[in-house]
Amino acid sequence: MKQVIPVRIESGMSQSGSCILMLQETTGERQVPVVIGRSEAQNLLLALDPAASGKIRRPMTHQLMLNIMDTYGLSLRQVTIDRVLEGVFFATLHLTDGFNDKQLDSRTTDAVTLALLCHAPILMDEGVLEEAGVRMESARRSDDTPPSLEELEEELRRCEDCEDYERAAEIQQRIDQMKARQ
Repeated sequence: MKQVIPVRIESGMSQSGSCILMLQETTGERQVPVVIGRSEAQNLLLALDPAASGKIRRPMTHQLMLNIMDTYGLSLRQVTIDRVLEGVFFATLHLTDGFNDKQLDSRTTDAVTLALLCHAPILMDEGVLEEAGVRMESARRSDDTPPSLEELEEELRRCEDCEDYERAAEIQQRIDQMKARQ
């Protein structure tokens, strides 16, 4: 398991009005795009900005979950993103009451939002990082050489699979430039 953090939320290019949550490993160069809905994006943005969430008059769902956890003496130890199946990410909440540990299945967006609110680590399975992760554009090998055509084509496929069409268009442009030079 490797720790990841949310680095940004982008508007998606699909007709469904989806957004993309980018999770980045803290000790590496891979980012994982997770397709999420607009309301989930809004909840995450509120969790990232405590000042904004303080202006809400009634508890939102995640605040309600925190209130329930507090009432019953539960704390969130960590969140794990365990697997991805056909573009759907599966997460687990690891809760404790100080004596007993419990794991609960969770939507990834809910798990990440709770982790942000509880200041709990978010861990991702290495297999998920390998399958769904893309290398950041600014990342280079230690010898500072640009990515190969094959690496760009692989990154393009991953971006298309995750509906990150804006990034896919940028990569396609780089591929076309490389092919024109050959």
